[in-house]
Amino acid sequence: MDRETRLKRLRFRAWHRGTKEADLLIGGFFDAHHAGWSDAEVALFEALLEEQDVDIMAWALGTQPTPVRFAGPVMAALKNVTYVPIAE
Repeated sequence: MDRETRLKRLRFRAWHRGTKEADLLIGGFFDAHHAGWSDAEVALFEALLEEQDVDIMAWALGTQPTPVRFAGPVMAALKNVTYVPIAE
């Protein structure tokens, strides 16, 4: 599958997690960061999406330690959480 199709598929999966909180965290992260990802980072994000939302959110918020397989720049950016839109 070409990169554009792969990213469209990932965007859909990132924004359709099952809860609004997970959609905002994971989908917002994807929208803010995917353009600069290497193929390896895209593959890592694909693997991350296979995990449970509660685990991804716990790793992003720092309430649980991040597994070694997800450690690196993608998880560091996910932990930043400045990409979540907040309505005023």
